[in-house]
Amino acid sequence: MQVRNHAIPGTVINGIIDKLFEFFDLPEDYKHKYDTKDPTDLIRWGKGNINHVSREFVKMAVHPTFHCPSNPHGFSEILQEYTQKVRELGIQLLGGISMALGLEKSYIEKKMNLESGYDFFTANDYPSRQHSENRIGQFAHIDPGLIILIIQNVSGGLQVKHNGKWLNVNLQPDWIFVNVADHLEILTNGKYKSAVHRVVVNNEVRRATLPLFLGPSLDTVVKPAPEFTDDSNPPAYVGITYKHYLEYNNFHVIDGKSCLNQIRI
Repeated sequence: MQVRNHAIPGTVINGIIDKLFEFFDLPEDYKHKYDTKDPTDLIRWGKGNINHVSREFVKMAVHPTFHCPSNPHGFSEILQEYTQKVRELGIQLLGGISMALGLEKSYIEKKMNLESGYDFFTANDYPSRQHSENRIGQFAHIDPGLIILIIQNVSGGLQVKHNGKWLNVNLQPDWIFVNVADHLEILTNGKYKSAVHRVVVNNEVRRATLPLFLGPSLDTVVKPAPEFTDDSNPPAYVGITYKHYLEYNNFHVIDGKSCLNQIRI
């Protein structure tokens, strides 16, 4: 779904995009200290292989504890404000999903322990590719978490797969795209589906995307809830803690990785 007329000020959105471009324009010597494969590291930076994908990214755990690089100046403050406001919106949306399922508004919030939910923020920088045939920013994948809320600075690039076809998500810069992720599928026993998506690089404009991943608390065992199972619809997934699921996915490095198929019954 897409959310318009939300309460997140344009000054906050533009401010975080500006700071992210400042971060990506920093010398690589500085950014390389976050270039790690340690699955316990809470700030991670990297670049896509230029022969296959085209992006630079930084990933940060932002809830229940907040983590951010120290540079550029003011980055931490604007990121914290942005992620807090988007998180509040995400919890409201999950309340709407709960009611759409015929449950109380706080059902998912309580069931998934969202007060201490583990959320992480990813910033992606897709440079213009005017002289290259490489048009893939991220290959097709699904993501861990309950929902993902995405803002980007220019329209175009994001695609979702539906009935075997790739559809363009015509997302305007001040709209928020909300994507269903693995753990909403697990919780609802497949009633909601984790959406396959990819990124096609815009060849003319430098593009930034700002996805915030809302997830359960790390120690929450996510499994099909009794409300969605019966004799005709037995549980389709094995229960697993969110922490273990992220570790099996190499923590919050999500490029094309998902263990959803491994826990299907």
